[in-house]
Amino acid sequence: MSDSNKDNNSKTPKFKFNAYWIYGAIFLAIIAVQFFSSGDLATKNISKNEFTEILKENDISKILVINNNVAQVFIKEDALKKKRYQKLVTSTFYRKGASLYEYNFGDLQNFENDVEKIRKENDLDFDLKNESRTSMFDTIIGFLPFIILIGVWLFFMKRMSGGGAGSGGGGQIFSIGKSKAKLFDKDTKVKTTFENVAGLEGAKEEVQEIVDFLKSPEKYTALGGKIPKGALLVGPPGTGKTLLAKAVAGEAGVPFFSLSGSDFVEMFVGVGASRVRDLFKQAAQKSPSIIFIDEIDAIGRARGKNSMTGGNDERENTLNQLLTEMDGFGTDTNVIVLAATNRADVLDSALMRAGRFDRQIYVDLPDINERKEIFEVHIKPLKLADDVNVEFLAQQTPGFSGADIANMCNEAALIAARQGKKAIHHQDFLDAVDRIVGGLEKKNKVITPKEKKTIAFHEAGHATVSWMLEHAAPLVKVTIVPRGQSLGAAWYLPAERMIVQTEQMLDEMCATMGGRAAEKVMFNKISTGALSDLEKVTKQARAMVTVYGLNEEVGNITYYDSSGNDSFVKPYSEDTAKTIDKEISKMIEAQYQRAIKLLEDNKDKLTTLAELLLEKEVIFKDDLQKIFGKRPFDEVEEKIEKEIEEEASVPPVNKTEE
Repeated sequence: MSDSNKDNNSKTPKFKFNAYWIYGAIFLAIIAVQFFSSGDLATKNISKNEFTEILKENDISKILVINNNVAQVFIKEDALKKKRYQKLVTSTFYRKGASLYEYNFGDLQNFENDVEKIRKENDLDFDLKNESRTSMFDTIIGFLPFIILIGVWLFFMKRMSGGGAGSGGGGQIFSIGKSKAKLFDKDTKVKTTFENVAGLEGAKEEVQEIVDFLKSPEKYTALGGKIPKGALLVGPPGTGKTLLAKAVAGEAGVPFFSLSGSDFVEMFVGVGASRVRDLFKQAAQKSPSIIFIDEIDAIGRARGKNSMTGGNDERENTLNQLLTEMDGFGTDTNVIVLAATNRADVLDSALMRAGRFDRQIYVDLPDINERKEIFEVHIKPLKLADDVNVEFLAQQTPGFSGADIANMCNEAALIAARQGKKAIHHQDFLDAVDRIVGGLEKKNKVITPKEKKTIAFHEAGHATVSWMLEHAAPLVKVTIVPRGQSLGAAWYLPAERMIVQTEQMLDEMCATMGGRAAEKVMFNKISTGALSDLEKVTKQARAMVTVYGLNEEVGNITYYDSSGNDSFVKPYSEDTAKTIDKEISKMIEAQYQRAIKLLEDNKDKLTTLAELLLEKEVIFKDDLQKIFGKRPFDEVEEKIEKEIEEEASVPPVNKTEE
């Protein structure tokens, strides 16, 4: 055989057997048997006159009355030789001994009287019999609606239980209690490793220890240590909890079962607990192994909080089974449970205790150094221009999670491609930040010249006040191009502080009120454009008074409850509430008057900045330096940073104690 023939044979689709073909063949066989065994295929319908004529000639040997309404006429063998019968006899479908004619007579009693009368008049010899018949085909047709209903019911039950024939054990209704966990082992390796996880050094160190224990348990057991039961990854969305679990799967080299908390939830009672049992049974058979449950709050919520559902809640039964499997009577298998959630505050206390989740790893939003590492991971596949400054991008994205940074890099690539560029420039990344934070640019929004002037002075007020204050974040750019819900925006480069002092928060509040203050100074009128500013400063002032205890009148008291149980209870009296409201209003008003004073002292510079903003629509830090000069606070900060660097470069002196 030639190679080309081999190739053709290899491309020929293979024959695949389907069980439904058997049902189809049986149905066709029933129809065929009924069709070919009836013997009525050559039967001809005749009229009353034709029947009477044949009857009087004495050619009929037997008349068989079927179901009291049809007469089958059988012709004598000698008479079949006559010419009038030959055409039917020689037919392909005629079978010897079968009826040749069929006569629909109507009323049975009249038919029997007429036949008996003709018999006596012509002295005829034939038999007359009555017979009741039931057709198998008619029976099937009668039961067809019930057959269709049963078929539809079986189809939907199979769909609800997990799919068709290719879904393995979960494809049948009796396998609905089986676990839906996806297994990753030596045959299905995960390519993600700890090298692909930027930042998260503390979290990686914790889970790395679990991986090391599974790879070489004797290192720890030699000292009497025991394998940890579980680790709970907690943190805001997008910080890399699931990615960290994937890296554990890639590094561990042991069977890794991955599923979501919602996979235990089903419409049938008892399925969740059954799937938990099956999951831990599979994991124990392949131990040492790891189970990863993403979004565990779907089944791990605190029990007894919702009394409306009653005591026999399906989710609580699933949680009880999970608690038993993790640390119940006789659980001595080397199975480690990793779980991830954004809502650790709603989890049941029994699930969080030591012995079940021994480690609670908080995966926080990345700091500036971690953001730089994350940027370097996500820009590897991108074609970058030489002007891209990754360190500046890390500074420009405070509060961004790893998922946000990945989205920003992708958005920058899309912006560059939309403009027909061959590489991604630094400005494309800045435009991506504007797109993500501010929203889509509204080029077709109609703004009157008067409104545009008000917006320009509002944004110029923010820029001016923030430039004059020591602790306010340094400005990056100001724009009056509408984006999303905002008509203008000022972009800052905030310092990442571990703790915030009262003066720093007050300066931020003053800079936020600079927009409304500018409207008051220039037009002696205020507008609704300061809504988001007012919301921000009100939240800051309320936090200073009720959370951080930074108000002298209220004192060193906090009304914050970290457990989240105070949502329906006011933890202070009515008199205290009045004091809090009074202090919040006084604090905001003081910063508003402070902003007005700063702008009145620099009214000419504010006007120059607003006119430049109306002309260019977007201005940057360099433009502000030309108008205001260099910030004196920046020089002080640079001097302090230089002194810190010099101290760090000096080698330490070894001191000896006498």
